[in-house]
Amino acid sequence: MPRRSKRYRKSAELIDSEKLYNLEEAIGLIKEFPAVSLDESVDLAINLAVDPKHADQMVRGAIVLPHGIGKTVRVLVFAKGDKEQEARDAGADFVGGDDMAKKIQEEGWLDFDRVIASPDMMGVVGRLGKVLGPRGLMPNPKLGTVTPNVGQAVSEQKAGKVEFRVDKAGIIHCAIGKMSLEAQALFENASELIGTVQKARPSTTKGTYMKKITVSTTMGPGVKVDPSAPLAANAA
Repeated sequence: MPRRSKRYRKSAELIDSEKLYNLEEAIGLIKEFPAVSLDESVDLAINLAVDPKHADQMVRGAIVLPHGIGKTVRVLVFAKGDKEQEARDAGADFVGGDDMAKKIQEEGWLDFDRVIASPDMMGVVGRLGKVLGPRGLMPNPKLGTVTPNVGQAVSEQKAGKVEFRVDKAGIIHCAIGKMSLEAQALFENASELIGTVQKARPSTTKGTYMKKITVSTTMGPGVKVDPSAPLAANAA
C-alpha cells in the first residue's frame, strides 16, 4: 500500500471508516480537511447495481449544477454562419469549423473543456473521434452537445453543466465542484446529481439500485455516504 501524505492521514483521522454518513455530514467532513495550495475538486462516486454491457442498463446524462463547478469552463463550438455568431454571443471561447479540426489534428491542440457542434458540422467533428472520444469530449445529441441551439448549449456549459456516465465497473464518477465552494453549495450540487441519477434508474434494474456513494477530494480520502438516505432531512 502506498505511503500516504501527512495531510491525507490527518484528513483520514476525521473519518469513522465504519460509519455511513448522510450527505450533509459527509460534505461537512470534507470541508474540514487540512487545506492545500491548489483548489481541489470534490468528486462523487456512485456505485450502481447495473451491468453497463447491456444497453438497457446504461446510465448516462447531463445536468446543470445549481452552483456550477467552481471553475471556468472553456467551450469549443463547431458552427458556421448565424450559428457561429450565436455561439460567440453566448460566450463560447473558440468557434470554427475545418480550421479548428485541423488545429486539433495537426497541432494536438486541446485547450478546451467542452465541445459543442451544430448538426450540420458533425461531418467535420466526426473525423476527430479518435482524439475527442477517449477524452470524453465527443459531442453527443443525447447530452445536448449536438444541437441547433448552440447558444443555449454554450450558456448551459458555462453555467456548470456536467456529464455523467456509468463505467464498466458500474460506477459513476462526477465532479460536483471545488473546495472553494461553500459547503451548502457543494451539498446542493451533490443532491442534484444524486437525484438525477436516481431518476435515470433503468426499468430493468431490480432490488437496490444505489449500492455505494462516496464523496472525496482530489488528494484526500473518501467519505462513505448512506445510499439509502443520501440527503439530509432539511434538503427536501
